[in-house]
Amino acid sequence: MRVRDLLAPGAPRLRLLAAEDELDRQVSGVMTTDLHDPGRYLHGGELVLTGMLWRTAPADSERFVRTIVAGGAVALAAGEAEVGPVPEDLVEACRRHRMPLLAVPDDIAFGTVTEFIGRQVSADRAADLAALVDRHRLLVSAAGGGGLDAVLDLLGGDLDLDCWVLTPTGAVIAGPVDRLSAEDRDQLVRAHLGAQRQRRRPPHRARLATGSYSLLPAPAVADTQAPLADWVLAVAGDVTEWTTKRQQLAENLARLVAAERQRRDEGRRLRRRLADEVLTLLHRDADPGEISRTLYASTAMAARYESPEPKPPTPEGSWLVLSAEGTGLPEGAVRAILEEALNGTTDRALVAGAGTGAVVVLPALDSAVPADTLRELLAPLEAGLGSEGRITLGVSAPAPEAGGLRGALEEARHARRIAAARVGRVCVAGPEELASHVLLLAAVPDEVRRAFRSRLLDKVIAYDIEHQADLVRTLEAFLRSDGSWTRCAAQLHVHVNTLRYRIGRIEELTGRDLSRLEDRVDFYLALELA
Repeated sequence: MRVRDLLAPGAPRLRLLAAEDELDRQVSGVMTTDLHDPGRYLHGGELVLTGMLWRTAPADSERFVRTIVAGGAVALAAGEAEVGPVPEDLVEACRRHRMPLLAVPDDIAFGTVTEFIGRQVSADRAADLAALVDRHRLLVSAAGGGGLDAVLDLLGGDLDLDCWVLTPTGAVIAGPVDRLSAEDRDQLVRAHLGAQRQRRRPPHRARLATGSYSLLPAPAVADTQAPLADWVLAVAGDVTEWTTKRQQLAENLARLVAAERQRRDEGRRLRRRLADEVLTLLHRDADPGEISRTLYASTAMAARYESPEPKPPTPEGSWLVLSAEGTGLPEGAVRAILEEALNGTTDRALVAGAGTGAVVVLPALDSAVPADTLRELLAPLEAGLGSEGRITLGVSAPAPEAGGLRGALEEARHARRIAAARVGRVCVAGPEELASHVLLLAAVPDEVRRAFRSRLLDKVIAYDIEHQADLVRTLEAFLRSDGSWTRCAAQLHVHVNTLRYRIGRIEELTGRDLSRLEDRVDFYLALELA
């Protein structure tokens, strides 16, 4: 039973005095005591009944409440028969420690409260046991007939229990999408990935503004053990406060989700073979017709192309290529991660991979996915990457036909090198950056870039540190303002004379002239490298 059941019709006439937000706690038993230190006799989950004979001064309330909180008590019921109304210092102590406090009127015997709780707990345990058998049968039946959505619908309708199956990027595999916002999904998968990275034992708990959730992993069954590719079972509420039988129900549900994940992974085997074949054909610069036939086989498997009508040899439109590389991740992990990340956005992506990298080929009809939102899509994965972990991706421009995929693959690889030159755990670069100075910078060896940056900026940075100046920020603003003194001064909120002094100091330190285009370009590139 829950604490709130003690206030329901038919329960003893108790009054709630504190912690009205904590009434969903589970009560597993009762302890009656007037000891000053009852903590060593508590096992967790008890309602503590007390006549308050331990209280001789207001300070005793804080000590007593702190003791029962440490012992795992879920609520305190104070009898008014011996010492009169519950004192305000006890009410305040319970508020501070978020301990539900109930007043037991002088005409209600403790035995009545104890007997009521005993009946409720016994009935709940018997009902849980019977219900668990029925639930297990129904879950197996639902899983065989309608997939995970049928299972979660059953739990929602029968137990009023909301559950969701999420990808590690927050996409919903199953569950009531309208009852979990995108922001909440993002926070949940980040909490789960962070707990996985710290090797905390599940279930992981997350407390959001909308309530508490329990998170259980549904591991990938592929040959790579990559937590960043695991599905997540999110359950509304704190599973650790449930009865043992209800916890078993949650664990059974997580196993059922893992089985569904395994079934779906098995279904991906053919698409993986086709993806690897496409990549092999691209590597040996095969005939475009042979590539087209393999692409057709892949698109024919997609749900949106399931039709008895004849299909064209290739889908309409052009193709995109993504090149990805993982650092500090197991072999095969990047492939599994991209399969799950793209699962909620397109069912036509071919994901090939070897070692720590992966290549994705997908119709440009879905170009809004990688080109515009791929970085945002993968952002939650940052919570699961260790200090050395990184994922870098490059995206090609659309290839108008299968014959252009070889060039698109090279373009995606160049874009990935640009992404790799950036700072961050998940970095993405697109084809528009291949026509800028960024491509040239990415091709320069690291030691050369460091030396170039050092020659131009080290003295300026050292001056800023020593004199608490603002020369680097001033230089950035000056270049962004195209050398306009008035616009730059307005942006920095300084007088033009102050700006001229700072620029003059930079020129003295570096021996450069910021009125010259060549020197401005050098400073701009150095700042980009920084």
